[in-house]
Amino acid sequence: QVQLVESGGGLVQPGGSLRLSCLASGFTFSTRDMSWYRQAPGNERELVATITNIGGITNYADSVKGRFTISRDNAKNTVHLQMNSLKPEDTAVYYCYAKRRWTWEYDYWGQGTQVTVSS
Repeated sequence: QVQLVESGGGLVQPGGSLRLSCLASGFTFSTRDMSWYRQAPGNERELVATITNIGGITNYADSVKGRFTISRDNAKNTVHLQMNSLKPEDTAVYYCYAKRRWTWEYDYWGQGTQVTVSS
């Protein structure tokens, strides 16, 4: 059974930090590019950060560059998102996403974790 289970969300003050984690199971984690997306109320889901399966190459949305860091641990089937200098506009539900590598595979989504940045 495929699962992507996010954790680490919560309420934080502006300028604070949170570290999100996503634990994967049921598929070969190391072969997948992994991403974090987020969706705020009334907005479309947007890509926040991606890390490739090979080489760990990272890419970020302009809005989070320099503040967020994505990382992965293939031995633990886990991807993290370290979020620093958080702003109220970072408030959203954050989703973990596993992109399929081959056409016969499926993309997978986690259930999401709420991040609220407010004083």
